[in-house]
Amino acid sequence: MWLTDFYIKTKHLLLGGARNIEDPRIFHNISLVAFFAWVGLGADGLSSSCYGPEEAYLALQGHTYLGIFVALATALTIFVITASYSHIVELFPAGGGGYNVATKLLSPSLGMVSGCALLIDYVLTITLSVASGADAIFSFLPHKWYDYKLYFALLGVLLLIILNLRGVKESVLPLVPVFLTFLITHVIAIVAAFIFHRSDFGALVNSTTTEVNQTQSQLGTFGMILLILRAYSMGAGTYTGIEAVSNGLPILREPRIVTAKKTMHYMAVSLAFMAFGLMLGYLLFKTKYVPGKTMNAVLLENITAGWNPTLGTVFLLVTLISEAVLLFVAAQTGFLDGPRVLSNMALDGWLPFQLTILSERLVIKYGIMIMGISSIILMFLSSGSVKFLVILYSINVFITFCLSQAGMVRHWWQSRKSHIKWLRRLSINGLGLLMTSFILVSVVVLKFNEGGWITLLVTGSLMAIAITIKRYYRRTQKLLANLNQMVETIEQTLKQPPPFQKPTPVFDEKAKTAVILVSGFKGTGLHTLYNVRRLFGEGFKNFVFIEIGVLDAGHFKGPEAVHELEEQVKSDLTLYESFMKKEGYPVKMFSAIGTDVADEICETARAVYRQYPQSVFFAGQLVFKEETLLDRILSNKVVFVVQRRLHREGIPFIIMPLKVG
Repeated sequence: MWLTDFYIKTKHLLLGGARNIEDPRIFHNISLVAFFAWVGLGADGLSSSCYGPEEAYLALQGHTYLGIFVALATALTIFVITASYSHIVELFPAGGGGYNVATKLLSPSLGMVSGCALLIDYVLTITLSVASGADAIFSFLPHKWYDYKLYFALLGVLLLIILNLRGVKESVLPLVPVFLTFLITHVIAIVAAFIFHRSDFGALVNSTTTEVNQTQSQLGTFGMILLILRAYSMGAGTYTGIEAVSNGLPILREPRIVTAKKTMHYMAVSLAFMAFGLMLGYLLFKTKYVPGKTMNAVLLENITAGWNPTLGTVFLLVTLISEAVLLFVAAQTGFLDGPRVLSNMALDGWLPFQLTILSERLVIKYGIMIMGISSIILMFLSSGSVKFLVILYSINVFITFCLSQAGMVRHWWQSRKSHIKWLRRLSINGLGLLMTSFILVSVVVLKFNEGGWITLLVTGSLMAIAITIKRYYRRTQKLLANLNQMVETIEQTLKQPPPFQKPTPVFDEKAKTAVILVSGFKGTGLHTLYNVRRLFGEGFKNFVFIEIGVLDAGHFKGPEAVHELEEQVKSDLTLYESFMKKEGYPVKMFSAIGTDVADEICETARAVYRQYPQSVFFAGQLVFKEETLLDRILSNKVVFVVQRRLHREGIPFIIMPLKVG
C-alpha cells in the first residue's frame, strides 16, 4: 500500500491534481488566447530564424548579394502559406490541419500519408530543437563539459514531457519570458542594424546589381536562377511551424477561428520580419561564416561592436542565450500538435484507439509519451548531432504542405459556382501549391543522398503500420457485424406496441441482481445480456446497466461535444431500459462521464454494490477464433483491469466470452 500511496503523491506533485470535467468553465480555463498560442505554437517557426536564413545564405556559395532575392522570396512564401492556412482554419474549425484537409478534400489514404509525414516531422522538431538548444548552451560552457551535452538534451525532453502532462497552459506559461526575451532582443538588433547602416542601402542596391551581372556572366541567366532557387529551397526549415495553428485549433480560446487567425498573423509578421531582417543584416554587415559560430552570432557581434563594451557584451550574451533557450521552447510545438495528429488518426482507425485517451489533466497522455519517447530514442541514435538531424528535417512538413494546398485548390475549384471569392482563394492556394511543391522536390533531391532517404524510409514504415492497423479494424468490424444483427431488429421491436403489456415487477434491492457493463446499444452488450439469461435462467430478478461515456480527444472539443456525449449515453441506456421493461424485468440505469473508463467503472460499480449487495457484475469480451498478435495488442482489455480491481475488494465480476469469426 505504501508504494501505491507514494506513486499517487509523486504523480500529484509532478503532474498536479485531476481537473473537474463538470466545471462549465473548464474549456475556457485551459484554452489559449492568441498571445499564448503564439508562444506555444509559434516558437517553432520563430526559432527557425536561428538556422533557416543561415542555410539559405550559405547555399549561395559566395554570391551573397543574391540573398536579397532569397530574402524577399522567403518573406513572400511565409505570407502565402499563412494566408492559405487561414482558409484551412475557416473550412476546418474543429482542427486537424493538414491531416483533415487531405482526408476530406483528397482521400483518406492521402490523409494518412499527410498525417504520418506530420508525426515524423513533429518528432524531428522536438529532437532537433532540443539538440540545437543544447549545442547553443554548451557553446558558452567549458569544452570539458561537452561530453554531458547528450544527457542534458535528454533531460530537456524529459522535462518537456512532464510539463505537457501537467496541461497545455501549464506547459506554455513558463516559456513566455524566454519567448519575449528572444523577440525583443532580436527586434532591437535588426532595427539597430538598419538604423546604423541606413546610408548603405544605396550601396546595397548597386552591389546587388553588380552581383547579378557577374553571376550571369559566370553561370548564365538560367544558372543564376537555379542558384537562387537552390538557396531558397535550402532555407526550407524557415517555414516549419506555420501549419501548427491549424492542427492545434481545439486548444485555442473561443471564438477559435478568430483566435487562430490572430495567432497566425502574429506568427507570419514576426517570422517574416526575422527571416528577412537577419538575411538583410548579413548583407549590410558583409557577414562571413566563422567555424564554430552561427551566422546569427557573428552578425550580433558585428552589430554590438560599436556599442558601450559592457552594454554590448550583456546584450550579446542575453540575445544568444535567448536563442539557445528558444530552441528548447520550439520543441513545444511537437508536444502540442503531435498528440493531436495521433488522436485524429486513431479516431479514423489508422492508429490504436488508445491514442485518443485523455489523462485526468485533460491532455492526450499516450500521445505526449509517444512523441517524447520517440524523440529520446532518436536523440540516442543520432547522438544529438544537429548536423545529422538537420538533414532529416523539413522534408515531411512539405509533404503535408503540398497535400493541403492541393486539397484546397480542388475545393475552391469545386466551389466556384457557390463561393464568391473562389478565384482569389484558388490563386492563393495555387501559388502556395507551386511554391511548396518546388521546395519539396528540391529538398528531397538535395538531401536524399546525404540522409534524407532515412526520413522517407521511416515515414513509409509508419504508413505501412497505419495501413496494417486500418485493415485490422476493418476486419474486426466485419466480424462484429454478426453480433450487431440483432440491434436493428430489437430497435424496430421497441417502436411497436406489444400485444399485451407485461407488468413490471418492483425492483427488490435485496434480490439477486445482474449488473451488466455496456458501451452503447450494440451487439456486444445485447449478447452479454442474452448469455447471462441463458446461463443463469431466472436466477436474477433485477437487472442494472452501467455505461461510461469516455471523454476522449474526439469528444473533448467544447461544452457542446461533452453534452452530446452525455445525451448519447442516456439514449443508449433508455433503449436497454425499454427493452428490459418490455421483457418484464425491473431495471435500473447508472452512467458517468470520465477520461479513465476503468476508474469510472470501478467507482460506479462500488456505488451499485453498496446499494444492491446481491449484485453480480458482468461484461463481455471479444474472443477471436484465431487470435493474432494484433488482436492481443489492439483489443480492449479494460474488463480485465476492472475485474482485478473489483475482485480485490470482494466484488463478484464475471467476463462473458463473445466469440466472433
